[in-house]
Amino acid sequence: MGAIETGLVLVISFIILMAMGVPISVATGIASFIAALMIVPFDVAIFTAAQKMVSGIDSFSLLAVIFFILSGIIMNNGGIALRLVNLAKLMGGSLPGSLAHTNVVGNMLFGSISGSAVAAAAAIGGTMAPLQEKEGYNKAYSAAVNIASSPAGLLIPPSGAFIIYSMVSGGTSIAALFLAGYVPGILMGLTIMAIAYYIAKKENYPVAKKPSFSEGAKVVIEAIPSLLLIVIVIGGIVAGVFTATEGSAVAVLYSVILSIIYKTLKWSDVPKILRETVVMTGIVLFLVAASSIMSWVMAFSGIPAAISQAVLSISDNPIVILLIINVVLLLVGTVMDITPAILIFTPIFLPIVTQIGMDPVHFGIVLVFNLCIGIVSPPSGSSLFVGCSVGGVSIETVTRPLLIFIAGLIVTLLLVTYVPAITLFVPKLFGAM
Repeated sequence: MGAIETGLVLVISFIILMAMGVPISVATGIASFIAALMIVPFDVAIFTAAQKMVSGIDSFSLLAVIFFILSGIIMNNGGIALRLVNLAKLMGGSLPGSLAHTNVVGNMLFGSISGSAVAAAAAIGGTMAPLQEKEGYNKAYSAAVNIASSPAGLLIPPSGAFIIYSMVSGGTSIAALFLAGYVPGILMGLTIMAIAYYIAKKENYPVAKKPSFSEGAKVVIEAIPSLLLIVIVIGGIVAGVFTATEGSAVAVLYSVILSIIYKTLKWSDVPKILRETVVMTGIVLFLVAASSIMSWVMAFSGIPAAISQAVLSISDNPIVILLIINVVLLLVGTVMDITPAILIFTPIFLPIVTQIGMDPVHFGIVLVFNLCIGIVSPPSGSSLFVGCSVGGVSIETVTRPLLIFIAGLIVTLLLVTYVPAITLFVPKLFGAM
């Protein structure tokens, strides 16, 4: 059976299983095994599938994902959010709708430390929503700001998404990916703030009282230990003091020490933290294992090459090709979470973009940026659901104000896509590529 037929079997099986409510990792594995039966005998298919699942997670790099997940959960339970919200208030300044800007900056700071858009939406949004309602902010506007800015921290390192991409892409430098994420992540936050400023100015939302110098200094001093996590981990990786995996272990140790200093970590919390880590790690690793079968089926049957030929037959213009890829990834991101999307679509699109001269580091940022937009978009974005829950609004209510933020993010995405220097300037500056 050819690549097209095998691809159709794979896609149709996957869609049917998803429609039946089968978990995405299980659906990926079953659909891949069904497609494998189209190209090899049953005994070869089942042996190879088992082998690929084991070899797929037999990776030292994946330890970094596990440790960063553990570090994020420790910090989520360690009273870090409130200190970062206070810093974000200070950074929000005296702009119209200053609490909305506080929400954005808080999501950027907390998301980068916790490594989770959902955690940022819940922790920062849950703290800010009552404050904004008390100040007379429209609840749908407040929720839209929180939802749209929640994934900014996924682009600002340390980011588990970049570690997964590095592994799937064949070893793209994690240090280069981390450094490359800074400017696009900050641009994402600034885009949300610009739109929030325009709406706040139009609706005449209140301006926060300017704190005294002593109050501001106290807030900064209290937040510095939390922010040092990023400096220590990223600085150590870039300077070559330790690898990304070793850096993730350092992040865990630092998180524990910091939580002990803050007196927010109790022995009774440890089992809960470890249980959460095991559950989240199990989900990620099973996704990686199942996606390894899919990657093998696609490579063996020549599906990536067939898709590459199909896309390049439409146009050989890099601008058009990247536009097509962006549209596909934006649509995928609305129905699929970041990790499985990276695992499935990196092997498909990376050969295409490298053929037109795009750097793998640049594509990694574009890929994650696309999927970040997806998790805040209707109908099934994970941050969308959490943001609506903590904001006390329905998805139908928040969709309209959210669309203007999504439109702004798409414009920023196109800027990042077509101006490589935005992404590659920082890693080149530090000699990471």
